[in-house]
Amino acid sequence: MPNRPPPVTMDAVYTRPGYLFRRMQQIAVAIFVEECKAFDLTPVQYAALVAIRTHPGIDATRLSAVIAFDRSTLGSVIERLEAKAYIERRPSREDKRVKLLYLTKAGEALLRDIVPAVDRAQARMLQPLKASDRKTLLALLTQLVDLNNEASRVPLRAEDALEHLGKSN
Repeated sequence: MPNRPPPVTMDAVYTRPGYLFRRMQQIAVAIFVEECKAFDLTPVQYAALVAIRTHPGIDATRLSAVIAFDRSTLGSVIERLEAKAYIERRPSREDKRVKLLYLTKAGEALLRDIVPAVDRAQARMLQPLKASDRKTLLALLTQLVDLNNEASRVPLRAEDALEHLGKSN
């Protein structure tokens, strides 16, 4: 009688890195949304605003590379930010078909005001861990993301995000 593999149980799901990463992403988004509810902003919208502030006049394609977010989905993020009057699109001088993104005064004010809420969200995500474990987790996650960057559907492009990678002046 051939050896049969053991039956698959939910442990085959619950203990796997992919499942755990997905669950932590769900938890992280829920905490961010809860802490930032007064600002009606998603984590991706926040990242886009920070990138636009950091790179005034960035176009959507480069923004996609800077925040490692799918270009086709980013269009709706940009539309929502524009509808909320946090950003404005202006035609490029070189190519009128290309729209460049800029923060409005309302966008600048929002970024200034939301920082404490974002900081609380980030702290809550790691709060259950001991301080030394938080540092270890962040170091390991940074290493995993960096080493697996090219496996992403939308790789982060270091040349477009030097400050993110800590390689800026």
